[in-house]
Amino acid sequence: MADYPPIAEHGLIGDLQTAALVTTDGSIDWFCCPRFDSPSVFAALLDQERGGYFRARATGPDVTSRQLYFPDTAILITRFMTPDGVGEVVDFMPPAGKQPTANHRILRVMRCVRGRIDFEVDIVPRFDYGRTEHETKLVGQGVVFSTDDLSLTLHAVREPGDERLAQVRVDGGDLHIDYTMTAGQSRGLVLESAADGPPREIGVAEFTAMFDDVTTYWRKWLSKSTYTGRWREMLQRSAITLKLMTYAPTGAVVAAPTAGLPEQVGGERNWDYRYTWVRDASFSVYALLGLGFTEEAAEFCEWLRDRVREETTGEGGPLNIMYRVDGSSDLIEESLEHLEGYRGSRPVRIGNGASDQRQMDIFGEALDSIYFADQHGIELDHRGWMALRGIADWLTDHWDLPGAGIWETRGGPKDFTYGRVMSWVALDRAIRMAAKHGRPAAVERWTESRDLIYNQVMARGWNEKIGAFVQHYDDTVLDSSLLRMATVGFIAPTDPMWLSTLDAMDAGLVVDSLVYRYDPAASPDGLAGDEGTFSLCTFNYVDALARAGRLEEARLIFEKMLTYANHVGLYSEEIGSTGEQLGNFPQAFTHLALIDAAITLNAALDEARAEGRTTVTDVPAARGKAERR
Repeated sequence: MADYPPIAEHGLIGDLQTAALVTTDGSIDWFCCPRFDSPSVFAALLDQERGGYFRARATGPDVTSRQLYFPDTAILITRFMTPDGVGEVVDFMPPAGKQPTANHRILRVMRCVRGRIDFEVDIVPRFDYGRTEHETKLVGQGVVFSTDDLSLTLHAVREPGDERLAQVRVDGGDLHIDYTMTAGQSRGLVLESAADGPPREIGVAEFTAMFDDVTTYWRKWLSKSTYTGRWREMLQRSAITLKLMTYAPTGAVVAAPTAGLPEQVGGERNWDYRYTWVRDASFSVYALLGLGFTEEAAEFCEWLRDRVREETTGEGGPLNIMYRVDGSSDLIEESLEHLEGYRGSRPVRIGNGASDQRQMDIFGEALDSIYFADQHGIELDHRGWMALRGIADWLTDHWDLPGAGIWETRGGPKDFTYGRVMSWVALDRAIRMAAKHGRPAAVERWTESRDLIYNQVMARGWNEKIGAFVQHYDDTVLDSSLLRMATVGFIAPTDPMWLSTLDAMDAGLVVDSLVYRYDPAASPDGLAGDEGTFSLCTFNYVDALARAGRLEEARLIFEKMLTYANHVGLYSEEIGSTGEQLGNFPQAFTHLALIDAAITLNAALDEARAEGRTTVTDVPAARGKAERR
């Protein structure tokens, strides 16, 4: 198990259709091709022996490594320091464009910066999650790894007259290359899927041009950001990370580029997150528009509108909770029994059995994001409005149905308070849009149902005994999903009932500023084991504290959370008891919540300063710019 790097010891590269994880010792141990949700080619992250990897690292005694991003880009640099020299591996993927393609390129260049250094490269592909054998052929200036479904072509980066530094050998279908370099020397490799020709030598000038083009792409994209507040560098890194998890042909954002990483090492909470959740992706609209990325928000809204327009036949209503990045919904869950899982965490699941659950909150998240986009000039067309109206009509008749809840528990349907709150949000936003644009709608019926929901939540979602809103009716379990109640405008952020709920969460779900989703022991979710604190919830807690006027506390917790980011500013889903990152990585939900919390907190701090307060303890509730809706 010692061979498995910590989850946090990775950087992310990608081309906006797929992505790869690179460890701090230069190993690509996760890569799916040709899409995020395609079978893996490299999956050593889930099985060191059977998963496959593409490793490029310095060798020798006393090697230490560091990793960073080339400033304002998604180009990753892994540095190796040895007693004899310093070397670097530079990794990136050129953007693949907005048309779906099987052609993707991973570019890796090894260079000696100082002294002398030995590099070792191992290319060990294991196609289809390690289930399909491949053929390896030395062809001209490179190598081709192939199966019936996919081929990978390896090109060399060098000038024809360059000194040959590589020692190459093929062993059982795997490729091994050794380089010895001195200061100023470099060599590169390009691994290309579905290449349109045989391997070739790529000149240094061509490689440099690709590097420059990718650098220009990312810096030009990042320049669209309008955010100028505190924590700008962290928010920019989160924005780039979210962009890397966006499937450019449709604008859909995957929850994470990985599958099977555990919420508890050795446990069974190991899910496939390479899909687009309506909930997660809806939140991306707020974050993207909050940072000024209007084009990306509009593209996702179009993807969401297409889902809204579709006819669904499941019991969950007129929206599925998740889809593949192309909008299809074939997410049958299966276990890869031949893989041992990250540090023995079995089963390794692909697909997702939660896809057919009924989760009543998703309608609120979808319509709230469409409403928010509408406020920023991204309006619905007629077909979009008719589909949205159909959702509101369905919800008017079905809002009282029990569901599985936001956390996709497998313990049976319940009357989750958060589901009711977000059903209220859905109808409220539909009513507002109908009034704003004069669209045809059953506003009276919608309003009646909206008000019934509000009264029910206040009567049954509130538990007088513990002085808090609870996870589901007729129980006393706390749930941090309810931290969004004030954010969405269901309750005022200084309402005594809300402040009492925050106090209850402080005592029951918050540990050293980190927030648990809920207590599985108090509310069985149908799964064995425990989990870490949920980073999304911690950032939502910061947002709620800021809106409630507890700015000193909110800022301290936010600053503490920044210390849990990995070495290049990335977050997974959860944080364990010793501070380790757990769950799929990086996690879109976490980065979205970070951006939202930063925007809310920054606006509240600016307001406190503008009003001349020397302290921000017990200040009035955040308002003005901090209010999103």
